[in-house]
Amino acid sequence: MDLSRIELLLGKKAIEKLKASKVLVVGLGGVGGITAEMLVRSGVGNIAILDFDTIASSNLNRQVITMEENIGKLKVYELAKRLKAINSKLNITTFSERLTEENIQSFNLQDYDYIIDAIDSVKDKLALIKYAKTENINIISAMGTANKVCAPIYEIVDIYKTQNDGLAKAMRKLLKENGIKSHKVCYSKQEKLEIQGLGSVMWHPTACACVLVSEVIKNLIEEN
Repeated sequence: MDLSRIELLLGKKAIEKLKASKVLVVGLGGVGGITAEMLVRSGVGNIAILDFDTIASSNLNRQVITMEENIGKLKVYELAKRLKAINSKLNITTFSERLTEENIQSFNLQDYDYIIDAIDSVKDKLALIKYAKTENINIISAMGTANKVCAPIYEIVDIYKTQNDGLAKAMRKLLKENGIKSHKVCYSKQEKLEIQGLGSVMWHPTACACVLVSEVIKNLIEEN
């Protein structure tokens, strides 16, 4: 994979670091799918992707892997094909299952330099964060991106400093109850629309993914 344009910005040592890095993306929806693709296009050489779900027609408006031809297929395998088409030398591991508190030890999470949490389920999200904190694994979580249509502004903050985000509010309560005093997240404090259900546009989850990836890449190469 030709990374010459990125090398001009980051330097050769940083590129070598990224090629050797191992990153796990959990949840391959609007945020997770494009996050995984940006990691690969940025030079990360070892990617694991985890999701149990299949592609639905309602994903077409925002999820990068979704095409009319692959509706009904498993997200994890469709994304794996896309990522290998970008970088044929990519080392990719796929988990087509749901991460839960009961099975979390089976994924060998200690093997990864970074975990990106793009899970929707509050219960599963909590299980992943708790485990990563206990094992001192680098982790960052995406918060909510639904019901917003404004020009997106996302930032990296501690979850206890978030506002105007229902998912972050629920997670703050659970993390506090479990004695977790800090956790890094990507979120937008912009007001959401009060509507029935979860509306979505592609630019919000994509913007969230952009900020997530920039933070993870920075952390992976910070010694350079």
